[in-house]
Amino acid sequence: MTRTKIDRRRFLKVLGLGGAGVALAGCDLPSYATLEEGEEQIFSYLAPEEYVIPGIGVWYASTCLQCPAACATHSRVREGHALKLEGNPTAPLNKGKLCQMGQAGLQNHYNPDRITRPRIAGKDVTWPQALAAIKQKSGANLAWVTGTISGHQRVLLETHLKASGGGQHYVLETVHAKSWEAACTDLIGVAEPALHFNKAQAIVSFGADFLGTWKSPVHYMTQYGEFRSTPRGVLTVIEPAMTLSGANADHWVAARPGSLASVALGVAHVLTAEHHVSTAGLPDGGAAAITAMDAPQVQLLAGVDAQAIKKIATTLMSNHPSLVIADGDYDDCAAAMLLNLMLGNVGATLTPGVDLAPSRLASKGGSSKDLAIFANAAGAGNIDIAFITGCNPLFTAPNGLNMKQALGKVGLSVAVAMFEDETVAACDVVLPLASALEDWGSHAPPSGALLGEIHLQQPLMEKLYPDVMGLGDVLLGLAQDAGAEGLDQFEDYYGYLRTAISAMIGSEIEADWNNVLQAGQIAAPIMERTFTTAKPITIKTPTVNPGALTLVTTARQGLYDGRHANLPWLQEAPDQISKAVWDSWAELHPGTAAKLGVKDGDYVTIQSNTGTITTRVFTYRGVHPDAICVPMGRGHTNYGRYATDNGVNPLSILDVSIDPRTGELDTTSTHVEVRPTGDNRHLARLMDTDSQHGRKLVATITADQFRRNQGGA
Repeated sequence: MTRTKIDRRRFLKVLGLGGAGVALAGCDLPSYATLEEGEEQIFSYLAPEEYVIPGIGVWYASTCLQCPAACATHSRVREGHALKLEGNPTAPLNKGKLCQMGQAGLQNHYNPDRITRPRIAGKDVTWPQALAAIKQKSGANLAWVTGTISGHQRVLLETHLKASGGGQHYVLETVHAKSWEAACTDLIGVAEPALHFNKAQAIVSFGADFLGTWKSPVHYMTQYGEFRSTPRGVLTVIEPAMTLSGANADHWVAARPGSLASVALGVAHVLTAEHHVSTAGLPDGGAAAITAMDAPQVQLLAGVDAQAIKKIATTLMSNHPSLVIADGDYDDCAAAMLLNLMLGNVGATLTPGVDLAPSRLASKGGSSKDLAIFANAAGAGNIDIAFITGCNPLFTAPNGLNMKQALGKVGLSVAVAMFEDETVAACDVVLPLASALEDWGSHAPPSGALLGEIHLQQPLMEKLYPDVMGLGDVLLGLAQDAGAEGLDQFEDYYGYLRTAISAMIGSEIEADWNNVLQAGQIAAPIMERTFTTAKPITIKTPTVNPGALTLVTTARQGLYDGRHANLPWLQEAPDQISKAVWDSWAELHPGTAAKLGVKDGDYVTIQSNTGTITTRVFTYRGVHPDAICVPMGRGHTNYGRYATDNGVNPLSILDVSIDPRTGELDTTSTHVEVRPTGDNRHLARLMDTDSQHGRKLVATITADQFRRNQGGA
């Protein structure tokens, strides 16, 4: 696959001696440890290289791949081993910050359950044998199934597809913002406007957990810190179950699942009726939807009273400029954008941003739409060979998509992966993937692309296992074998990437390349965007079924969509809301729990039209009475020693309902029956009580009080 004529150890040593910032220091140092077969060899560090001081770490720039945000990192390497990850302080995207998922990238790299050799039908083979099995399917109907992908990996993937005679690229993400992007496209003509949280005096979020998992949370956290400084901004969050953003809000409102659009329209109704905000300039259909959504309608549809709606409207009028965001279905996001248009936020806290001029490098984001399309195509027998990497469709797909049967109808399934998860275990051929700390790459962050930045990824140490290969090398080798033009000159992905980056910076000088690696990022050519006139819209009102319980599946920072469930650091990290660890739970409002006759620790079955899960109850007031919230991430049946048979997977029992305007799966309309099993077991939590028992251990003040004293100091 790769035409590299120099072994990896010598290759990295040559790069490491080239100058500061190239690859990493100490790739071929006399002191090293091997994790092969669980054995470790320690050699005396008697003759270190002249540029290494024993016991002193050196920091190198790279990119975090723990979620689609692709934050820039600084990684501390000491004596040939990566020891610590932090944010790159010079990166505009994350400004030196890194979330807990990024920090856990180190444990991802050293995880003992990594795949170390190629496999065919579950048996270890050599790379030539694995590639021979793949070549037998060359020229057939081909598909790539990936997570979010960008940079030169995306370019090579598309080159491989073209050289193979075409094919499909399905991009899958459980946590995405495609409905927001569709609404933004229709109302302002830009799918991903730049959001300026730091310029707002009031933020209203309709279900968008921008501090936790929505789009680029570390980027937004840094702006949120500025938003909370003097003068202190006011945050309002409306959602069916409290998220990390909701837990930080000044004003949190519980709304019935699937009803966020009615709340947003209700706020707009108050703005027009009581604050005389004009609806002129709104798209056709917008003003009519606002007029129809009065307080009684909001109460009926969302379970939110008139006083709460008026308070949100007053907050928006008293704090300008503001920013309104949403995450949910198309109706929720479109209604939120109407508020932005009415309040004059478009052009102030939402600006057009920029596009990368080399558009093939831009981030190609995933969604649940492609999940359904891939399941249908595979189930119909229309795919002869599928390459799967960076996603786990057998875990994230609802039972109703019949993903396991669909994958079984693919002629040859090839997984390019670090770990054996449910999807990898079902694939015919498995190619072992290098970790992000061992590989080269370039990445255009979904939000960072708005800043025109490309983040570079470089290996921080030697590969722990000699038979693993980087994704770029896999893609390059496949494209070369398919006869792609212009790639024969490259012996490996490093050579391809360096040539491409040198062309971008207009220099092949070694010192300039070193400077790029030291910075970990380059400024790419950009194209300015402009807002356009809104299209006519129709906002549907939800079906009301008071008293029926609706399943809410939220992503939490940590396990995310389940991709980090095999990392004990993140299993041990307390959930931001329940403070629970190592297991699943169902969040129920105390009133709802009382009606069902259950209490904390009681096990319940949660049954939908497509399946049943059983977990224990956690009563909590941060949930709407008509919702039952089961955070996603756990419930794996095959994902290593730390994740397998741990908790339940709520994604599996979601109804397969497609939003006709976006093609995305509707995750807010699954009604469930909840029944106690009679069993009870204590839920392990870092904190067992939410009560201060009247002692005022934590004092609170209003935003106005803050401005008058500390905020004005």
